[in-house]
Amino acid sequence: MNFTRWSARLPRTQRRNAARADRGARRPKPAATAGGGSVPAARGEHADSSGRGEPPAAAPSDAVPPDAVPTLDGLSVHDLLGQVPALVAVVYGPEHRIAYLNDTYVELFGSRAPGTPARQGLPELTELGLLPLMDQVLRSGKPRTVKSRQVPAGGPATTPGPRQEGSAPGPGRSRHGYYTFTCSPIEMAAPRVLAPAQPADERAGEGTVDGSPVDGTPVDGSIREAVLRKGVMPEAVATEAVATATATGTVTESVRGVLVFGADVTDQVESAERLRAGERLQREAAVTLQRSLLPQELEQPDDLRVAATYQPGGTDAAVGGDWYDVITLGAGRTALVIGDVMGRGVRAAAVMGQLRTAVRAYARLDLPPHEVLQLLDGLAAEIDPHQIATCVYAVHDPNENRLVYASAGHLPILVRDPDGTVRRASEPTGPPLGTGGWLHTTGSVPLGPGACAVLYTDGLVERRDKDIYDGVAALERVFAGATGSPQVMCDRLIRALGITAEHDDDVAVLVLQHPARTGHDAELFHNAALELLGGVEAAPRARAFASGVLASWRFPMELRDLGVLAASELVANSLQHGTPPMRLRLRRTDRRLIIEVTDGDEHLPRRRRAEPVDEAGRGISIVATIASSWGSRRTPGGGKAVWCEFALPTG
Repeated sequence: MNFTRWSARLPRTQRRNAARADRGARRPKPAATAGGGSVPAARGEHADSSGRGEPPAAAPSDAVPPDAVPTLDGLSVHDLLGQVPALVAVVYGPEHRIAYLNDTYVELFGSRAPGTPARQGLPELTELGLLPLMDQVLRSGKPRTVKSRQVPAGGPATTPGPRQEGSAPGPGRSRHGYYTFTCSPIEMAAPRVLAPAQPADERAGEGTVDGSPVDGTPVDGSIREAVLRKGVMPEAVATEAVATATATGTVTESVRGVLVFGADVTDQVESAERLRAGERLQREAAVTLQRSLLPQELEQPDDLRVAATYQPGGTDAAVGGDWYDVITLGAGRTALVIGDVMGRGVRAAAVMGQLRTAVRAYARLDLPPHEVLQLLDGLAAEIDPHQIATCVYAVHDPNENRLVYASAGHLPILVRDPDGTVRRASEPTGPPLGTGGWLHTTGSVPLGPGACAVLYTDGLVERRDKDIYDGVAALERVFAGATGSPQVMCDRLIRALGITAEHDDDVAVLVLQHPARTGHDAELFHNAALELLGGVEAAPRARAFASGVLASWRFPMELRDLGVLAASELVANSLQHGTPPMRLRLRRTDRRLIIEVTDGDEHLPRRRRAEPVDEAGRGISIVATIASSWGSRRTPGGGKAVWCEFALPTG
């Protein structure tokens, strides 16, 4: 055939394919080999098309002729699925009737009679919740998978009721097992029985309606026409099937079913569970370490109500370095601390523990807040030069009704006034601890009766998709409406800002209230002060003043005498070693009596052992002996304060 004049009429692709077919038709067939085989077709495809007769390129030595490649045509479904080390069940029809169960399935759940509906014959599938999934697969034609379904030890997931004929129980599992089941849609060929052909006169009137059989088969008994009319298969296939149908009386038709494949994932599930249990134990140990480094019980000052809460972030074992503390300094003053070590893990928690211990030690020196942070800055650099931390250290003085604080890179304190107005402590803050080279400063904010304040770490307000000060503004709004005790307020702030167990950062919150006392409570809190101008009359005036005030507060006689003696010794010490102006202050709370003397000299007294021949030096020793506690500190405006406390009798 001359292909040239037709090639112009064909599309590009058709011309190329037709030309390739024409060359193959004109190429001489290769000679047969001595063994009766033929040269692989691949060699003919690479022959030179130029017609020069050059020998083709040699095939690779490791090439395998296509005829030698093994095929799977000889394997049956039973051979394939029967050897699979997994649960395999094949069901068909809307009732999921049993078509096939492999050996692994039978060994676990027992044999089942073929053709039995799955709801009666395969009760374990109902227990495993697979029947609704199989219905979905049958309707949608798409596979579905469920993971890690448990099969209890000792037998099937459920004990079948009355067993079908031909079924037998399986031995079950020796321990709990887990399987991942995949249900896939399949189509199977099912035999369809047709009545053998009969002469028309023999079938006339047998089960007919108006001369036609009730099953719709034509009176002439033509199997081919019956198959075509019932839509069992296409005409071309039906013609070929007639010969078999004539002899056997059967025709195959397509039936939709489901292949249930259960892979044993027991080892993977148990390994994952062991891993989760190990992580859980590790996290519990880390959280226990973190909580052990925090105060087990907050100190409760006389003039403040305080509560705090800590919530570790995330579900991993890497806890953070958030901490808080409340430290009573004496003379009614209270230090409040909150901080956050950057990073997570045991190392951050260890640094946090060292910083918290150092804060308590520095607080005992009764230093101003900025000096405490200055000392912490140097210590943080010594502990770990690669670790930084933020911290705010505040001191509440009930005599001044102010909160004096210093901040090292920490978020601002929020103070709510009695009228509900929320203010930020907006004094400038220094860089975080551990950076060095910075002189921290002290700021102050009013905190009178009826006011409250909140100190917090960044985990409370920081979100990945928002600016951190947007979170602070949200905290202000929530704090403005929060009421109740400090612990209730802590819980409300945590809930209102969406902090859950899955929160990805640690959260520490410290709330303090300065309650406004009225009625009987107000009678338990009193202040009295006397200005001392110096001179020989200062000590007698101080003793008379103290005696009258303590009598008016209805203290027992023994406590009055001890209070007068302590006031006399402190005033005498100030007169001898201090400078004007001097002041005596008496203060009582519901739990203690506080006596404090201030003067203009900055040299702090210390307790020393006086020799028998010494005429002085015994005043502080006397005070330390009779009082519950005593101490001294420098005052912000220059000078010092020396104080002592007496515990009030209970009952």
